[in-house]
Amino acid sequence: MTDLQISDDIIISGKQIEITAIRSQGAGGQNVNKVSTGIHLRFDIPGSSLPDELKQRLLQSSDHRINKDGAIIIKSQQTRSQEQNRLNALDLLQTMIQSAMITQKPRKKSRPSRSSMEKRIGQKKQRGRVKELRQKVTD
Repeated sequence: MTDLQISDDIIISGKQIEITAIRSQGAGGQNVNKVSTGIHLRFDIPGSSLPDELKQRLLQSSDHRINKDGAIIIKSQQTRSQEQNRLNALDLLQTMIQSAMITQKPRKKSRPSRSSMEKRIGQKKQRGRVKELRQKVTD
C-alpha cells in the first residue's frame, strides 16, 4: 500500500492504515449481494507516527468517527468501485488530519460599545411602547 502525504513533513506509512473490503449497504441490485465494493478504513491515532501535538488535537476533537480507543474508523461505500471507495476513504482521512493541523486564533474578549448598548435599550423601549398601545383603554 502507498504512503499517505498529509503535509510536506508528515507522511503516514501505508502499514499504519488498515483497509478492509466490505459489502456495501443500500440499493444496488445483485451487485451489492455479490461484490464487496465498500471500504472500512481503520487508523490507530495513539499508535501512529503523527506528532504528539497532532495526536492530542485529533483525540480531543468531537468527531463521531473517532472511537473511545482512539481509532479513526471511516466507512466508504458511495460508489460501485472498490478502488474509488478506497481513494475516497483515504481522502477523508487526509482531510480529517489536515483540519486538525489548523490552529484557531484565540478569541479576544470584547464588549459592546456604548452606542450599541444605548441603541439596543432604545429599541426595547420602542417595542414596549408598541405593546403598551395594544392594551385595553381603562376609564
